[in-house]
Amino acid sequence: MRKFLLLLIVTAIVSCKKENQSTSLKEYFTYNSIEKVEEAGIKMIPIKTHAGNFKVWTKRFGTNPKIKILLLHGGPAMTHEYMECFETFFQREGFEFYEYDQLGSYYSDQPKDSTLWTIDRFVDEVEQVRKAINADKDNFYVLGNSWGGILAMEYALKHQQNLKGLIVANMVASAPEYGKYADQVLAKQMKPDVLKEIRALEAKKDFENPRYMELLIPNFYQEHLCRLKEWPDGLNRASKHVNSEVYTLMQGPSEFGISGRLAKWDIKKRLHEIEVPTLMVGAKYDTMDPKAMEEQSKMVKKGVYLYCPNGSHLAMWDDQKVFMKGVIQFIHNVDQNKI
Repeated sequence: MRKFLLLLIVTAIVSCKKENQSTSLKEYFTYNSIEKVEEAGIKMIPIKTHAGNFKVWTKRFGTNPKIKILLLHGGPAMTHEYMECFETFFQREGFEFYEYDQLGSYYSDQPKDSTLWTIDRFVDEVEQVRKAINADKDNFYVLGNSWGGILAMEYALKHQQNLKGLIVANMVASAPEYGKYADQVLAKQMKPDVLKEIRALEAKKDFENPRYMELLIPNFYQEHLCRLKEWPDGLNRASKHVNSEVYTLMQGPSEFGISGRLAKWDIKKRLHEIEVPTLMVGAKYDTMDPKAMEEQSKMVKKGVYLYCPNGSHLAMWDDQKVFMKGVIQFIHNVDQNKI
């Protein structure tokens, strides 16, 4: 009789756990969409600009009224594809998060008006996306990598009243310092003959020459952008889909320094204005000086620093365990008001 009762109790507990898990999953994947057709969370969000109205691609994962994270990809004009690694980690945590192609990027509209490609216009776009996903100061987190880090910091400076937390992954707050680090530190790590040939091509502005990337990919990109022997599929797709017109206009011809519209960008002296909890992520082999990233974490009001000892510019890939553990812990700490 006792064994029978014990079996009933165990069965009831297991059933409750399964029921709770099932209910939780149903709630997590319920988007309360009024649309007749489910599109796996994908939505083209309307964006108003001075040059007309356009649409940007977003994809929502999960439902969590306490934590909504917007991922800002790099480039400018790369795509969300290289940030797909967050899907596994963030869904495990039950976070609600959004992959997003900024205007001009592959899955979004790609207007040709060059006046659209300014920091202020992109910041306004992010604010419109925030409103569209119904995020606010109680649940809105922005995670930006590279150019996305510039955009994230600029967004915080203008709209931090709408932010819960900020994550800047692998981006310094000064483009001139970025260029200086590339010239004085990273360039000197190259073989002299390789660097000489790269500089010769740059002096001629012969950036379309296939030889330019033939030199940069093994000698710079594989050392400082992503150190994995085989690049992830998402990164390869994003590389194929980059809008080179927008990228070159704003960044310059490559990741080896900066020479476009962003060349003189510098908000280092304004970092103290950022009062929301902020995580700065640096990595040993990054294109950005990890010491500068640590310094930035001390300049904001509530800063935290995460160092990835085996990572590069895409530490989310090549030092993934350290990167994801640190980012997730930061989000939980902010959510629990520990920062």
